[in-house]
Amino acid sequence: MRVFRARVFTPIADPFTTDSAKSYTYYDDGFLAIDGDRIVGIGDWRDVPRQSSSLTQLGRDIVIAPGFVDTHLHAPQLEMIGSYGGDLLEWLNRYTFPTEAKFRDPVHAAMVARVFFDELLRNGTLCALIFSTIHEEATDIFFAEAERRGFRAIIGKTMMDRNAPDSLLESPRDSYDQSRALLQKWHKRGLLRYAITPRFAPTSTPELLEAAGQLKREFPDAYVHTHISENRNEVQWVHDLFPEAEYADVYDRYGLLDERTVLAHGVYLSEEELELLARRGSRIAHCPNSNLFLGSGLFRLHHTLEAGVAVGLGTDIGAGTTPSMFTTMADAYKVQQVQGISLSPFQLWYLATLGGARALSLGDECGSLEPEKSADFLMLDLKSTPLVALRSERASSVEDLLAGLIFTGDDRVVRECWIGGQMVASRS
Repeated sequence: MRVFRARVFTPIADPFTTDSAKSYTYYDDGFLAIDGDRIVGIGDWRDVPRQSSSLTQLGRDIVIAPGFVDTHLHAPQLEMIGSYGGDLLEWLNRYTFPTEAKFRDPVHAAMVARVFFDELLRNGTLCALIFSTIHEEATDIFFAEAERRGFRAIIGKTMMDRNAPDSLLESPRDSYDQSRALLQKWHKRGLLRYAITPRFAPTSTPELLEAAGQLKREFPDAYVHTHISENRNEVQWVHDLFPEAEYADVYDRYGLLDERTVLAHGVYLSEEELELLARRGSRIAHCPNSNLFLGSGLFRLHHTLEAGVAVGLGTDIGAGTTPSMFTTMADAYKVQQVQGISLSPFQLWYLATLGGARALSLGDECGSLEPEKSADFLMLDLKSTPLVALRSERASSVEDLLAGLIFTGDDRVVRECWIGGQMVASRS
């Protein structure tokens, strides 16, 4: 058994439905005990188990916290972060599709995969739901790189057969066959899972959605990962293409909505769509940085949660301009603030950790520091920058400490990343 002594913070319950004081655990002088790949103890240092074989004294300048969970991002779009100008549909055609076409080259895919997982770990993200491209080999490369790093990933090959350049279109049959082969190879292999990934309704014919639905029927424990209601023009486009149904109902008609479905954005969902998603148990990935960058709109977080739909946070690289969950939390705060709602640091940290894990149906495995869960955690350095040090020294409470990290923290705060009891990244 290994024991780490430091400050320790973890969410343990949903602060949107629980009294905030009961939604977290914090020890100013605490310990985390791990045995193999599992957490076996957490508490006040005075109660530390004495049978540990290894003790690491980290001091009060380190906070041990759960790793971040990113519920929506595009691995191939890493290299186009910050591409300027245009709303969603214009931006896809101008930047995204040309960038993704480059992934027919496996050498290029391997290079981006290495940098992609470097960036996630550097920023403290230990679990992510990830779009690949339509390319089977590139998707295989992303999976292999995640496995090599010991990263907890859910990845899917993009399925797309219309309204995109010819170089990125595939037949429904090929899309089904290649997705199925990848699913059979990677789903539930170690820490990896597979997501059936139609890009979104406008790039999907009914035949492609039927192929995705067939995969879901064959593999009901696979995930479904797609987009919904990000932009007003997109919503109208879906209405024009599928006049018989609302956006969410398009996916539902092909059996693609259940508790393992994660839909990115959901900015313009109707009351009927929210009710449908709640009934099916589907989840929303809220991507505030991306929504601001593309001018898509302001997500109604409380309204969505009150409708019974679970929500996690996503960076949405590359419309999102950073893989940092600190920035994502800060932007989530600002998006609600301009709507007259103030999110607490406990609520923000929950969305970025345990809430995200629950949105990915992984809440029993990761997202918080609790006995029997996987030993997935971060060591956060309160002296990482002069500003973080100054702000942390002045913090009047754990709530204030967390707020300071959200609004002044960046990748330099993350000293070490551990997944399954193994250190997978270190700033030193």
